[in-house]
Amino acid sequence: MSSSFRRKRLKIIGLIALGILVLYLGLTSLLAPEAVHIPSGSPEVVIVTVMEPDLSSDYVAQIKENRDEYAARHGEESLTSNLERPTLIILLGYRTFYSNTSDYNVGSAPRTWSLIPALRHAMTLNPHTTYFFSLSPHALFMNPELSLTSHIMAPQRLESLMLKDKPVVPPDSVIHTFSHIKGDKIDLVLTQDGEGLCQESFILRQGEWAQFFLDIWFDPLYRSYNFQKAEGHALEHIVQWHPTILTKLSLIPQRTLNSYTVKIESRGGDEVTYKEGDYVVRAVGCELDKSRDCAKEMNPWFQQWKTDREAESKA
Repeated sequence: MSSSFRRKRLKIIGLIALGILVLYLGLTSLLAPEAVHIPSGSPEVVIVTVMEPDLSSDYVAQIKENRDEYAARHGEESLTSNLERPTLIILLGYRTFYSNTSDYNVGSAPRTWSLIPALRHAMTLNPHTTYFFSLSPHALFMNPELSLTSHIMAPQRLESLMLKDKPVVPPDSVIHTFSHIKGDKIDLVLTQDGEGLCQESFILRQGEWAQFFLDIWFDPLYRSYNFQKAEGHALEHIVQWHPTILTKLSLIPQRTLNSYTVKIESRGGDEVTYKEGDYVVRAVGCELDKSRDCAKEMNPWFQQWKTDREAESKA
């Protein structure tokens, strides 16, 4: 075999190998999941609070101080590597979002319906945020050491909290929560007390399903229907009768997310009343009862929170 023939054969083999390599790299590029670009500075959690415009300026200042301090505490950079979509994601802690019920047009429906367009608004402003924590204005963070993700939303933690095979609407709804859903498949986290679902404070995961859920909940038909508890009863309806909603829902124990300032037997009594170390405390129903003053009821809790923070700073 001549040396020239061997060189030609090696050249042909080299060209074939190069072609295979180019083809392989091209197919890999086409078939690989597209990397997700998340702008620097995107928060992992946005805390959404929708307030009535007639709240006093002092009370609004207390609400904001509590949330802003909590968000700042969890504002350090967190580094996450998504293995399915190879990209480096930098999420800058938590952010707060405030609005008034008067900011949104809900027609003739009760102003409490404004919660839903407010969430849409927050999602539009923060398209890369993972979780939106809709928190009642009459609630305060009492244990700011707890992060939303580790305390509730981390998949294994959420699975340990899920109330499985439980009537969605107490006490005896025929529709029960599922018993086999994994934590990473949950997009909506709610609590319930003895009177029903607690839509005043809940967690929603960003995504197409969240947009679908908010669209259904805000349907003009529901807003025009005279539900006794407005958007609350509408939520109970869609959760029970729309399987696509129920399959993404997790109920968790009330005090994990939504402890009450006062003992109310019809809502669960001692079981749902605040205990030291609980995450959040709320003056449930204060805005619905003209004989109650939300700001007055929440002030001792705000003062306790401030005292705890001052003692922590001196430690």
